[in-house]
Amino acid sequence: MAQTDEVKLHFLDYWRVVRVRWVLILLAFLLVLITAAVVTYFQPREFQSSVFIEVRSTAQNVRLFGGGDPNAPVHDPQLAPTVYQIIQRTGILYPVIEDLKLQDKWAKDGHRPSREQAYNRLRSKLDVDEVRNTDLLQISMYSTDPQEAADIANKIVAVYQDKRVDEEKEILNRAVASMNEEVGKQQKKVDESAAEVARIREAEGIIDLNPEGTEDAQTPVNTIVMEQEKMLNEAETKVATLSTQLQGIENLKGEDLMRMMPTLNIQDPTIQKILPNYQDAVAQEALMLNSGLAENHPKVRALRATKEVFTRQLEEQVKIIRSALEKNLATAGTTVTELRRRLDDVNQKQLSAKNTSANYTRAKNNYIKERALLDGVRMRTQTQTMELAMPRMAVSVRQIAEPPSFAARPRVTLNLALGALVGLVVGLGLAFFIEYLDTSVKTMEDVESLLGVPVLAIIPKNIKLLHKEPGDTPDAEAYRILRTNIEFNRKSPDANTLSLVSGGPGEGKSTTLANLAFTSAQGGYSTLIVDADLRRPVQHSIFDLSNKVGLTNYLTTDMRLEDVIVPTTVENLSLLPSGILPSDSVGILNSQRMSDMIAELKTRYDIIFFDSPPMLGVSDASVLASEVDQTIIVVQHRRFPRAMLTRVKQAVLGVGGTVLGVVLNNVDLKHDQNYYYYTNYYGYYQPRDKETRRSSRKAAAATVASNGQSDSEEY
Repeated sequence: MAQTDEVKLHFLDYWRVVRVRWVLILLAFLLVLITAAVVTYFQPREFQSSVFIEVRSTAQNVRLFGGGDPNAPVHDPQLAPTVYQIIQRTGILYPVIEDLKLQDKWAKDGHRPSREQAYNRLRSKLDVDEVRNTDLLQISMYSTDPQEAADIANKIVAVYQDKRVDEEKEILNRAVASMNEEVGKQQKKVDESAAEVARIREAEGIIDLNPEGTEDAQTPVNTIVMEQEKMLNEAETKVATLSTQLQGIENLKGEDLMRMMPTLNIQDPTIQKILPNYQDAVAQEALMLNSGLAENHPKVRALRATKEVFTRQLEEQVKIIRSALEKNLATAGTTVTELRRRLDDVNQKQLSAKNTSANYTRAKNNYIKERALLDGVRMRTQTQTMELAMPRMAVSVRQIAEPPSFAARPRVTLNLALGALVGLVVGLGLAFFIEYLDTSVKTMEDVESLLGVPVLAIIPKNIKLLHKEPGDTPDAEAYRILRTNIEFNRKSPDANTLSLVSGGPGEGKSTTLANLAFTSAQGGYSTLIVDADLRRPVQHSIFDLSNKVGLTNYLTTDMRLEDVIVPTTVENLSLLPSGILPSDSVGILNSQRMSDMIAELKTRYDIIFFDSPPMLGVSDASVLASEVDQTIIVVQHRRFPRAMLTRVKQAVLGVGGTVLGVVLNNVDLKHDQNYYYYTNYYGYYQPRDKETRRSSRKAAAATVASNGQSDSEEY
């Protein structure tokens, strides 16, 4: 709750400042608003024409015209920001100025602006906006001539387009020229390498079937070696096969030979024809014997005779095959020997060729490498030449600039709104700045925290002398509150002498004292006013009495108190005027007779009020503060700085006086509504006559009107 109350208090303080300084805030607001309106009125009407473009990268140009997939995404995040900066620089705007002859168009009174001046003017009227995360730019131009605005905007795009294309073509031309030069150099290297290869081939007698290919010159020789090795292997395999067959025939005899014949892999038509018959005869013989026939059985003997015929035929054919195998084996052996000799000769030639063609191989490899580089450079040159011939686009115009029909500047509504806002800010700033510089007393809290004494009463502004008002008025209630607080705050009933002091003149001290004394007298107190402000006495004028005889006469002669105290028209209220202050009697308050007089008055009256001069600058106030029982400080609201109030209290305490409290005087309730609750008795007062009722109603209406909002918020 404490925190909430504190925040509310701060808000009310801010609102109080606004209410107090509302005239200053209103003046500043109107001044700025009127200034904005006047400036807006006299500003020339400018038209805005915009062109909307999409910037393109070089990669997009290549893809669009035969260099790749045109649908593939190409986005350079730095392209649009770069174009944004380039368009606003002299490289683009100077050609625009020259092409459109803007220096001549903008000449005034025979004075032709320089190119730099024209550029600054053009730059100030140019507005380029970038659409974030895209390659889109909006180029806007402002001018008093709508056609001129459109022409300049379109011209800027055209100049940038031409300049960008020319720059790219220049770069490509330089690249093509450089590549052509590189082709010439590389062709020279290829020719030199080819000549070196031919020289080595002729000198070494090297036969290269493919001098332009990557094949090694030793490849034919290697092929011959491989073929010879293959033929030798085949011959050796044949010799081994024949040897195996011949050995099998020689080691096997009779039926064993017949039985193992299929495994020897002898491919002979006669054997292949007789061997199955022989095998069938053997099988039938075994079948007959197993069936129980005896070996001498006629069928068995007949079958054996047939088998023997087959056997003799096979043996005779085997002899023929053996003889053939021996001849073939001898031939194959001779062939192997010859192939081995040839292979040795080829290997010797290959080794010799390798030793003699190392330089040729290196030269040929270098030639092939230089020729490959030449082909690559030629390909790149052709590509750049084709790209140079392609049409190029730096931007795509999505919306051309057209002459507008309505002016875009000045923006009347925006200017007035900004003027109103700035005016309000300036007014509030001035109000709070002046409030910050104002160190005067503003609130009861200021007084109580600064002096450490209570505020005895809040006296509203424009209160008149009560004893001259017909009947009772609400203004008297403030002084009744003051009288009551004095009664409860003074040390004892015997402490009945009180001086009212102020820091400076004009704080309403004398009026406050007169009304307080009047209220005390109405309350039944025997009251005396002592006008101790000898330099500027006013109490006798307040009560319409003579000032010829008074306090100065009593202190400087032997007159009695009865001779100088005069009754007023108010019951129970008497006045001791100041009297005429002689020029040689300055400082007469600081005397024993003054002290004796105060002691005597304390016994005669219930309460005595001393009207004191200002505390600062006059010693009489300090003397009175030391003589009386208690001192009340009258402070005018929002007048003197707080430091003065502190010095007043220190001055009272410095002479041994006692500060009873403070009266906050001349408070404007219309502005400082925080004091309404201390003076809300106006709303409950019932006037007695028509005139008083009318004035009371006006005061109550003003108070309620200025404080009704706070009243509703509080409750």
